[in-house]
Amino acid sequence: MNSATNQTEYISIDGKRLETVWHGPSPRDAPTLVFLHEGLGCVSMWGDFPAKMAAATGCGAFVYSRLGYGNSDPCVLPRPIRFMHDEGRDVLPRVLDVAGIRECILIGHSDGGSIAIIYAGGTKAIPLRGLITEAAHVFCENITVHAIRDAREKYTKGGLRRKLEKYHGGNTDGAFWGWNDVWLHPDFGDWNIEEYVPGISVPMLVIQGDNDTYGTAAQVRSISRHATTSTEVVTLSDCGHSPHREQQTLVFQTMVDFISRTLS
Repeated sequence: MNSATNQTEYISIDGKRLETVWHGPSPRDAPTLVFLHEGLGCVSMWGDFPAKMAAATGCGAFVYSRLGYGNSDPCVLPRPIRFMHDEGRDVLPRVLDVAGIRECILIGHSDGGSIAIIYAGGTKAIPLRGLITEAAHVFCENITVHAIRDAREKYTKGGLRRKLEKYHGGNTDGAFWGWNDVWLHPDFGDWNIEEYVPGISVPMLVIQGDNDTYGTAAQVRSISRHATTSTEVVTLSDCGHSPHREQQTLVFQTMVDFISRTLS
């Protein structure tokens, strides 16, 4: 891969195209920050945050939209209950391999953070140097279910669909219902990935907003309790589910400092 700035490329996994964007140095020249988006996210929803992180750290930044999101190919619905397991254990290792990534730090938001935990603790994770999560889930809470039910109301009766359409285009309905239906499935209450945390061998930075309507501090406490490696926890006041947008200055510097320490 060549260095690029805001240049969309596509990689193929199982014959399906995934949208990617590169910023900064190539994997041959520097470690790579790999951005894993939230349950309704995609490449463009990260905004200029990855590019700024690349510039501040000297790392490359690799951002991609999972299947069914953004400008990636559509996916088959419904998603299985273990869709995040599949992404972390099967898809993400192949994405990193196809992208030619040699060393990386994962930056995962919400579902992306959960996928990062599964990858880091459930695979060999050979390129991995560090792990950053924002608002990650390791088990299903009632508050999460309530928030996702509320999102369904906003999508069917409010303006959420229109807001998402500018990011996902023809994937909008698939992206929303693929996420919403599986989290509200009766069997998803038993979903749990705490078993993967002890297997993580790289330093972790765990970020959580104290006003996150999708998850509580119980998620962070669980990660800290199960962790067997260096784990830094940052709880942000007056912050909801998207710390890198709601508290961008503080989150940015916290991540930059963690990356510097981890790669030094």
